[in-house]
This record gives sequence, C-alpha cells and structure tokens, in this order.
Amino acid sequence: MTVNKDQIEAHGLTPDEYKKIKEYLGRDSNLLELGIFSAMWNEHCSYKSSKIHLKKLPTKNNIVIQGPGENAGVIDIGDDDAVVFKIESHNHPSFIEPYQGAATGVGGILRDVFTMGARPIALMNSIHFGSPKNHKTKNLLSGVVSGIGGYGNSVGIPTVGGETKFNDTYNENILVNAMAVGLANKNKIFYSKAKGLNKAVVYVGSKTGRDGIHGATMASAEFDDNSEEKKPTVQVGDPFTEKLLLEACLELMKDNSIISIQDMGAAGLTSSSIEMASKGKLGIELDLNKVPCRENNMTPYEMMLSESQERMLLILDDNKEKEAKKIFDKWDLDFVVIGKTTDTSRLILNFDNKKVADIPIAALADKAPLYERKFTLNKLKKEKVEINNLKKIKIEEALLKILSSPNHSNKNWITDQYDQSVMCDTIQKSGGDSAVVRIHNKEKAIAISVDSSALYCKADPKTGGKQIVAENWRNLISVGAKPLAITNCLNFGSPEKADVMGEFIDCINGIKEACEFLNFPVVSGNVSFYNETNSKSIHPTPVIGGVGIINDLKRITNIKTKENGNLILVVGKTIGHLGQSAFLYENFSMNNGPPPEINLLNEKNNGLAVLELIKKGIALSVHDISSGGMLVSLAEMSMSSGLGLKIYKPKKLKNFYEYFFGEDQGRYLIELSKNNLKNIEVLFKKNNVFYEIVAEVQNDTFEIEGLFSIKTKDLQICNNKWYDDFNAIN
Repeated sequence: MTVNKDQIEAHGLTPDEYKKIKEYLGRDSNLLELGIFSAMWNEHCSYKSSKIHLKKLPTKNNIVIQGPGENAGVIDIGDDDAVVFKIESHNHPSFIEPYQGAATGVGGILRDVFTMGARPIALMNSIHFGSPKNHKTKNLLSGVVSGIGGYGNSVGIPTVGGETKFNDTYNENILVNAMAVGLANKNKIFYSKAKGLNKAVVYVGSKTGRDGIHGATMASAEFDDNSEEKKPTVQVGDPFTEKLLLEACLELMKDNSIISIQDMGAAGLTSSSIEMASKGKLGIELDLNKVPCRENNMTPYEMMLSESQERMLLILDDNKEKEAKKIFDKWDLDFVVIGKTTDTSRLILNFDNKKVADIPIAALADKAPLYERKFTLNKLKKEKVEINNLKKIKIEEALLKILSSPNHSNKNWITDQYDQSVMCDTIQKSGGDSAVVRIHNKEKAIAISVDSSALYCKADPKTGGKQIVAENWRNLISVGAKPLAITNCLNFGSPEKADVMGEFIDCINGIKEACEFLNFPVVSGNVSFYNETNSKSIHPTPVIGGVGIINDLKRITNIKTKENGNLILVVGKTIGHLGQSAFLYENFSMNNGPPPEINLLNEKNNGLAVLELIKKGIALSVHDISSGGMLVSLAEMSMSSGLGLKIYKPKKLKNFYEYFFGEDQGRYLIELSKNNLKNIEVLFKKNNVFYEIVAEVQNDTFEIEGLFSIKTKDLQICNNKWYDDFNAIN
C-alpha cells in the first residue's frame, strides 16, 4: 500500500523530499519505508541543516584517535590509555516527561561511550530551565534532576558535576544535555563500521516495545500547545538492565568476536543497522520475526522505529555466536541473530516470509538531503553600557543580590541527589571549576568541565562561541589540568529561520577560531535544532564539554582558600566590561551591550602561565573569573573554605562597579604564600602576563577596605537562600 499526502506530512517530510524518495526507490514507498526515511532524514539523525557548517570545526591533532562520526570521540592520554567522551541533548523528551526524558538521556550517552569499548567513569550535565516564577519550572526541575540521579546512581556511574541555569527563554523548551566520559585501552577501540559478507547481525539487550516511536522525529520538530500529547514518543529507561548490558558488552570485547557494534539510540533498529551498513559500504538483511518484542502483535513499522532503551546491534565474526551468547545468557539479556550482512548495498526487511521493505542504503545515509539554509548575521551594537543609577545600589547589596540569584546560588541541593563518589575515584566533585576523576590505580586523573553562556551568544554569537571554549579551557587549567579536547552540544531554534541559522553559523565560527588557536579540537558532539514553542526560539545555547589530563595527583588545585596571610592575585587585566554581565542582569534586569571581547593570545598565555604555577606547587588555590566578575569569584573562594578575605581598593579604575563586577575574560584568581611573590614575578614577566595583588586571606570576614564588611558565614547563608525560598513554593 502506497502512502498519501497526509502521511508524508505527518512524518515531517516535504513534498520535494518525498519526490526524492520516489526517485531513489523507483516507485512509491510503503508506510514502513516512509517511516524509515522519515527517521533517517530528520534533522536529529541526518544533520541536514548543520553538516556543511560542522565541517569547519577542527577535529584532529596528534592525540585524537577518533573524531566526529562515531558513537563518541576518542583521545590518547598516554600509557596506552584513551579517554572516550561525548555530550548529547535530550531536550524535547525531558520537557514532555521530565524524569524519563532525563533518565534515558543519561542511558543513551552511557551507551555511546561503552559501545566504543570504554568503561564509563563519570557523568556531567548542562540543564537549562525557564524562570523560577514560571508555573512549570519547579516540576520540570524536580523531574529532570530525579531522572539524572535515578539513572546514574542506579547504574553505578558517578555524576560529578555540571551546570544548572535559569532564563525566561527556556520557559517552554528546557535543555537537558548529558555528557559521559569513559576509559579504554587505545588499542582496543570498537567501531560501528560493518565488514565482511554473510556476517551475523545480532540483537542484544532489552526487548523491543512501543515506547519512543518517532522520538527522533519529535526531536526535529518545534513544540506547540499540544506537545504534552507526545508522551508516547518518550522512551522508558531501565538502569539495572543498562548495567547488565554494559558488563556483557565489555566482557565480550575482551576477545576478537565483535566486528562492529552500534547502540540503538535515536531511530532505534533503523539507524543502527543503516549506519553500520553505510559505513561499511555493505547491505544488510533482517528478519523482523526474530526481533525480541515485549508487546504482542508489534508491526514491522513499530519494531524498526521503536526507541526502546538498553539495546545494541552487533556484527560478529564467523563461528563466534555460541560463545557470545553464553555471555549474554549469563547476564540474562536477549541475544538473537536477526540478520546478515550482504553485498546488495540495500536494506532488506522481511516479515512473515514477505519482503516488507527494500531501500538503497545510500539513499538513507550518503544521499540524505543537505541544505544550505538562508541566514542573516546579527548586526552587533558596540555601544558602551551606560548605567545612570549605579549610585542607587551599594557594592555589598549588588554582591548579595547576585549570590542569592537562581543562577549563582549554591546548587548542592541538586548535586547532593547525585552519587558523586561511586567507583571511589572522584577526587573533586561539583562546586569548583572542574570535576576531577582519578584513573584507577594510577597517579594521573581526568578533569572534566561543562560550560555555556546563552546571554553572550545571543548578544554576539561569534564572540559567545569563542567565550565558552575559552571558559572551558580556563576551568580545566584551574584544577591543574592540561586541556585536551572538547565535545559540543549545539542547542538552537529552527534552522528554517534566517536569524537562527545566522546565530548558529556565527557560533560555529567562534568555536572554530578558539579551538584552533588553543589546539583544543572537537572530537564529538550533537546538534539540537527546533528548540522553540509556537515559533518562539530559545537563545542560542551551545554547550561545551571539555576534558583535560592531570599527570601528578599532588598538583591538583581547587577554589578553597588555604591559610590566613596568603595573598590573592588576579592574572589578566581588568578593564571593567559590564555588557551582558550578571551585575546588570541580576540588579537591574538588563542584558544590554556586547559581551566582553575575547583575546585568544591572552587566554593562551595567561592559562599556560597559571598551569606552570600549579605544576610548581606555587598556586595553592585557583579560580577562574567568569559570570559575576572578580568580586563574585572572590566570594566563591571565601565561601568554599569558610575563611575571609581582605580585598584592596583598585588603584587605577575609579569605577568600583566596573572593577569588581566587570566580566573581562582570560582572568584567574590565584592564592599563594607571600614567600612566593618574587617567583611569580619572574615567571609572569617572562611570559608577558599581567597580574596584580587584590586581596589577603584572613579569618572569617569578607571585606573591601573602607566599603563594606560581612562575615563569610553570612555570605554562605545568602548563597543558600534562593533554594530555601524556592523550595517553600507550593
């Protein structure tokens, strides 16, 4: 039976796209084939609006083993060790069904990592919600956090940090981005490329149900007032089965049985089989009667498009099925040969002894539509921000208002719901600049950070793109890590809108420029378009997940001040840029002006100089200066330790607001003993790095001489206040 116009539209395909489908098939499609094309040609799977621009990003250097194009990126960290990592979005499902949407986002990113042969060692996340005053926010926040914790805690992988942000732009379209990091032997990496003819195609893991059908298609469409009706398209996760699948796969990977392996993620059995065959330039034939189903009378359409979780597709070498099955039987998981590789270069599906689909693989993969969308670039305003009523607010009042705001308040009430210490290798948890996880039984560790800056990106997408890369770089350096590589999750509105596409292209260009200059390649990632409701787009929100290496566990730093009498100095010049600052946003409800400029040469020089100080043991604590400026960062250091700070008045800048709250980039705060002051002078002069002494550690009082004084414990109370008030709301 051929399809009609309404069915084509319901599958998110345009008339021109269906015309192409008919050309590739040489006939009209049936409903099953239409569903398969819909899944593979949607934005989420095909990257049809972003692929040509993503090619600009630097993806290679001497440590990159695998860049974009596989389940996850892989980098070499020496001693035959490799780090495998990726970040992905699960935005739409999490808005519709917060717990399961977030939970299955975690499950999916874990499978991307262990599919490559890595044991996951850490999870991170970047989650964005609407205004706390919005009636949906509290339930969405509660559900998402519970889902992240519920899945990660149950599967036994520590969630070691991330970020939680609030802004009106996410009122009707929250963002849930999950990142996973794993460790593997660099000589035992597994890939999805199929090889060889008549090789067994094996289904392993959970049974297939009707959950998640059209999940990928939903992720490629904007929301409307009826979006909550799409709950059947949200997958249901089972972390305990995920744990079994993880261990079974890693056990099988110890021998040479696996030719290729692919997670059944977005578009399920459809995408996994096609991706394997496409990469190997082979065909694949499946007998759908053999697919393990947990519901009665499932149709081929449902089986191929289901996004039921905790499933993998394997291609095994000859005569390996028997031994492989023993492993999966031991872990109480399904193991069924459902097909074979062929030389036809076609996807052939059989059901009830009939051929129910016959599609050229290339039509689903290499020949999927690619669009050069129209775009308009933002006309940037470079005007200086004028605030006539600065004198109406005191420095202390402005600081306390920022510290008690949703975006800057203490988030322990979130991170305490995550098991951050399971596996016993977490050295540094959330709350600092980066999480740090030890490589088990070795004297080195991995640093991980996740960052975004939607306000900067909205005001100037290119500068914002550069800034989030640079901030991630600084966060890794601040714990003593050498930055190695990044993964990105690019969250935008509809690519069919010229202004949104312009924001996307500009952000890409900014990320490219920063990554190239800092030798900080992009090895994996995800694009999430159509983040909008009723045609209202979110702010451009690219998220950067970075990984760095620490080769000496004795040289790990954090933000906690250490001892009375020590000096705090700022590395990098303070100009006093207030455009798009937290100071304006939290105190005056303003987001005016351009974001601060990014000087990549200064970023690199300052960062490498700070890293050298850490390696020499001179820097006792380090904190990068970002949102809120210097005073907020100083307060965070003080609150973290409970010690106070005596802060000096600026010698050059007359405007205290600009000096203390300006968000000039490329800056760090460093604690050191007075005895080491001469040592740093030599180092900084050699590297042409600017610094100035800004404070001294003292007992329990946080003060700026002559301006205000407050007990550190009162700062902590203020920093915890927002959640106490928010939690009291019914």
